[in-house]
Amino acid sequence: MFSWKKLGNVFNPTISRPREWMQAYTQCPTPIVLDAETIRVYVTSRGERGSDLQYVSYPGYVDLARHDVSRVLGIADRPLLSLGRPGSFDEFGITPSSCVQQRDEIYAYYTGWTRMQSVPYTLAIGMAVSRDGGYAFEKLGDGPIMAASVNEPFFLSGPIVRVIAQCWHMWYLTGLGWLPGADNYEPVYQIAHATSKDGITWDRNGTPVIPSLTENECQVSLALFSLEGAWHSLFAYRQSTRFRTDKARSYRLGHASSHDLETWVRDDSICGIDVSESGWDSQMICYPQILQVDGRILLFYCGNDFGREGFGIAEMLKNDGS
Repeated sequence: MFSWKKLGNVFNPTISRPREWMQAYTQCPTPIVLDAETIRVYVTSRGERGSDLQYVSYPGYVDLARHDVSRVLGIADRPLLSLGRPGSFDEFGITPSSCVQQRDEIYAYYTGWTRMQSVPYTLAIGMAVSRDGGYAFEKLGDGPIMAASVNEPFFLSGPIVRVIAQCWHMWYLTGLGWLPGADNYEPVYQIAHATSKDGITWDRNGTPVIPSLTENECQVSLALFSLEGAWHSLFAYRQSTRFRTDKARSYRLGHASSHDLETWVRDDSICGIDVSESGWDSQMICYPQILQVDGRILLFYCGNDFGREGFGIAEMLKNDGS
């Protein structure tokens, strides 16, 4: 069983309200080592609700001190990407969830949001490239690199991308359908796997790869890391309905392991981290990301209300408890 030390709610935009477009939420905290002194955490944030009482999500970043991750060094001055043009797949929100450093470039993979009428939204996966060290990004194009298809008719989102042994791997959410909820339809989605030779064109079949514990379980954010000769992942899971009002049905973290990145064995008892008794992560824990740096394994995650109060960090303890 893993053991974690929670380092706290490292960044909370509802307190500082640092930017007009960053008044609340820093969802899907996505860390990279920027340089010898800095860990950059890409996030998606929201300003105030619009006149239609809905939010729009913007991508930004928070810089942390590499050797003291509780210390904030800086915040993006402006959104990293402009929202899409009317009718495009990312018109109403851009949520980065993975960054891959390739030579002098950084590839950012993100979810684009489009509002719908019968259901609240649909989602597709886009890509952008930074050539200035991660300060500005340019979209690959106006359209997504992965979207709904004959075999995956609903939506795709939440890409987590890694390059391993010269093969590009993506773990993403494939939408399985929508269920009637209290006020709206609620989505059902699970984690699927895709591969690529260049990080742009992907082979996929939409088959979920993480076993579900219950019918219509929802899964998100496969956070991959290697330890003692095996691949491990933490991911968030919840029930498909009543998760907003029933704490027991909200997001928790699960665990799965693999030796080939294809077949995963689930054992949530190994995870070793849960909601706190009180405070910002006492109702849910979600959107995990793992960074292995300087001999440490750091877990970045969101808490209550899907990250409204920002993100926190936990550090994996060694066998001796240090």
